[in-house]
Amino acid sequence: MKISTKGRYGLRILLDLALHDKASPRLMKEIAQSQQISEKYISRLILKLNKAGLITSFRGAKGGLKLAKPPKEITLLEIIETMEGPVSIVDCVLDKEFCPKASDCSACRLWSSLNKKIRRQMEKITLKDVLKTEKNKTKGLSV
Repeated sequence: MKISTKGRYGLRILLDLALHDKASPRLMKEIAQSQQISEKYISRLILKLNKAGLITSFRGAKGGLKLAKPPKEITLLEIIETMEGPVSIVDCVLDKEFCPKASDCSACRLWSSLNKKIRRQMEKITLKDVLKTEKNKTKGLSV
């Protein structure tokens, strides 16, 4: 399992919105500049985040984007699965019909167990946790 730019950038977009949560809605252009991601690519990612209910978009002169729920309620697993699809380290974990031996395979049981542990760990990490790490990083820079 490798997390693509969709998953990594999805997290960065949400982190950017969390960092600027007290301000007015954030413009896509501001996120693109801040995160150094093209507006065209961000617009595609924002559609997925919006459809999943992770962000809300506002129209009009004071429009833009905001988180749809508090950072403590958004898990890393939710973000990655929104952007990438179900977390699965091997194909037989998601689809037992992928491999004819899956129902009686020690390796598949091992992968399945490991996959569950990865998912549980990702579920424990919230956007709030990532936000704390980011804020601590920036505090360390102000000398």
